[in-house]
Amino acid sequence: MTTAIESTDTNQPDPGIAIETRAISKAYKEVVALDRVDLRVKQGSIYGLVGPNGAGKTTMLGLISGLRSATGGSLRVSSPYLGVLPDTPQFDRWMTGREVVDLARTLATRDVPASAVDEVLDTVGLTGAAGRAVRGYSRGMLQRLGLAAAVVVQPDILLLDEPAAALDPAGRREVLNLVRALHGKSTVLFSSHILDDVQEVCDEIGILRRGEMVYQGSLDGLLSRHVKRTYAVRVDRGAEGIATTLRTEDWVRSATAEGDHRIDIVVSDLRAAHERLVPLLAEVGVPVIEVRPGESSLEEVFLEVTQ
Repeated sequence: MTTAIESTDTNQPDPGIAIETRAISKAYKEVVALDRVDLRVKQGSIYGLVGPNGAGKTTMLGLISGLRSATGGSLRVSSPYLGVLPDTPQFDRWMTGREVVDLARTLATRDVPASAVDEVLDTVGLTGAAGRAVRGYSRGMLQRLGLAAAVVVQPDILLLDEPAAALDPAGRREVLNLVRALHGKSTVLFSSHILDDVQEVCDEIGILRRGEMVYQGSLDGLLSRHVKRTYAVRVDRGAEGIATTLRTEDWVRSATAEGDHRIDIVVSDLRAAHERLVPLLAEVGVPVIEVRPGESSLEEVFLEVTQ
């Protein structure tokens, strides 16, 4: 079976979906890179595609952009106006940065004003290097230039493969700000191994593991499914006595006093903890300064899901 990139509504596509794959697969001889993956990216959303090395992220972006062909399943992209940033962008070394971006502009199938070239070069912080040949660009500068070339075509859909991997903290911040500014204007699908970046800008996420989609949905939904069963309690005094009392409860797995003012609690039953922890602390009669439930980071959840 070959991949069909559908541009009609013969399959009654959802107008709110910008990218949709159905049971899409890609194999390289005996190696299965993607195994019947269903992907749905909403119009105007920022979708983060994450997974361990070799999970199939770059292969998926290659299929969507048309740079690779699938060995099974179907693919629908809602617009032909795509901008693509590969993980290691390369350009003719003799061209200047401005010439690279202007070439991308002139190759676009929609009319893009010449003024957009300097605008995007300024946005990615390359105004000062725009007249230099790209053979003198660092890896991070080439990454910024690739992003400028992808954005200048004013795409409806922007595909980014590790857009901030080679950037310093200031460069990463600029890229994230640019991606965030596209929310609602373009649909952005980007893969990244920098999970903090995904957590900061994405509203939806897909997790690939060995070519299979193991989670797809909202970021908040993912984190809420993996709530930590821990609490940190700060009190005015008497932490050890309170910890001793807590350990008598059947829903408390452990309660450890850290000095005289903090208790770290691990519970076995979240519902019971929600209902009984605060009333129990009130019964003890010691002033409570703070009760803070544990929060899972995306990195912790990612490791749990993929391992």
